[in-house]
Amino acid sequence: MPTPKEGAVNAHAVVVEQPQTLRVRQVPLADPTDNDIVVDICWSGISTGTEKLLWSGRMPAFPGMGYPLIPGYESVGRVAQAGSSTNYEVGEMVFVPGAACFGDVRGLFGGAASRVVIPALRALRVSEELGERGTLLALAATACHANAACGSAGPELIVGHGVLGRIIARLAALAGGQPTVWEINPDRRSGADGYQVIDPKDDPRANYRSICDVSGDPTVLDRLIARAAPQGEIVLAGFYDQPMQFAFPPAFMREVRIRVAAQWKPPELLAVRDLAESGRLSLDGLITHRSTPEEAEHAYRTAFDDPGCLKMILDWRSAR
Repeated sequence: MPTPKEGAVNAHAVVVEQPQTLRVRQVPLADPTDNDIVVDICWSGISTGTEKLLWSGRMPAFPGMGYPLIPGYESVGRVAQAGSSTNYEVGEMVFVPGAACFGDVRGLFGGAASRVVIPALRALRVSEELGERGTLLALAATACHANAACGSAGPELIVGHGVLGRIIARLAALAGGQPTVWEINPDRRSGADGYQVIDPKDDPRANYRSICDVSGDPTVLDRLIARAAPQGEIVLAGFYDQPMQFAFPPAFMREVRIRVAAQWKPPELLAVRDLAESGRLSLDGLITHRSTPEEAEHAYRTAFDDPGCLKMILDWRSAR
């Protein structure tokens, strides 16, 4: 593994050297072009979906996959340098959906670092008031994408009350829907805002027209099909590390449709940024844990293993 050159521009970054082996170390940064901005990261979020699979080694084959790698696609920072062909100024606050600027270390997704170099077109201005909550914009955009797949009022049933499930429910309520959320963990049933959260065993309903699953459970389809209305739709918005299957006769009888909600699009990121900055979409109460890069390994383990941790963020402001 090449070491950072003396005198070169380097950054500190979370590096997953191999499954379940993580450390923070210096990595080299690519030289910025006129189309790039250099961003000093203030906060980065830890994803309990894709990053947990990367950490555990259970990530399915994926473009850019391999070790060592730098995770993270939920970062907020301040512009430290702006290329002459960009319209950014030093000091502006931006959301960073990851970076690939670390030489031989893979940037998948590359946001968990003290400094990054990215094309200006990939960044998004955010308000100072949004602060650390800006790390949630990628999840909010994912929620927006999933909601759009469920129709104008969003899903009637949401499975899972983690951060993504909560934002999907908040967006659905904002659009005039009255979603029900299933959560099997009683410690995660609190925090509902404009919707109800229940144990699925306590829900007799079996005619949901739109169901959105964010549980990541690859065995969930038969249970959801049994609760769907005729010609209902199930949207899979989690990330599943095992093949999914279902019994055909119940799905045939209901003529159920199954859809996958994939990556958010830039207009959705803009939309949720505007909703959050206007106060219409609340991102409050979702960041429950904070840590420093020096304690990154403990922070990642907490994010992945502690059911009381909704969202863990790393504070990079002292790691220059």
